[in-house]
Amino acid sequence: MKALISKIEPRETGWRIAQVELDDKIFPVADDMFWADCADHIVADQHWYDPVDNTIKDVPTVAITPAGNQPVSNGAQTL
Repeated sequence: MKALISKIEPRETGWRIAQVELDDKIFPVADDMFWADCADHIVADQHWYDPVDNTIKDVPTVAITPAGNQPVSNGAQTL
């Protein structure tokens, strides 16, 4: 598998993974992009490329918790 890295789209402290393709499906890209080898489980926009150590890392997820004693709403709400 190959990951298409976009050097003009920062993510974390590196760059965005814009697309993932099979090795035989890659195509020429602009100078601000390049292909890098990646594992089969890599998903565009859920991982990012770290140019410091040339590795692909998970985008961190943030748990959302209600502030204070606010009610939690599921679905549509009429205000």
